[in-house]
Amino acid sequence: MRVISRKHLNDLAKRHPDAKAGLDAWFHEAEAAEWASPAEIKADYGNASILKGSRVVFNIGGNKYRLVVSINYSYSIVYVRFAGTHAEYDRINAEKI
Repeated sequence: MRVISRKHLNDLAKRHPDAKAGLDAWFHEAEAAEWASPAEIKADYGNASILKGSRVVFNIGGNKYRLVVSINYSYSIVYVRFAGTHAEYDRINAEKI
């Protein structure tokens, strides 16, 4: 997969250095993945939440941080839409961000 906009990941890692290892691991795993459907994501990440509009929410750092992405499966592109703390995630609409 091609991951677009690593800026959100870097910004979160700067604000919360303890998130960096988990974000880096997710980034490299996502780049190496070949997800063709939400079911394949669930096979790799059982705790990922599949939302409407090709959105997926990943838990990072033991659910301390949340990562929202939009995936275009036919083009193998993952768009990072949000990376933040669990509290910040609670204040957004993950299906529209």
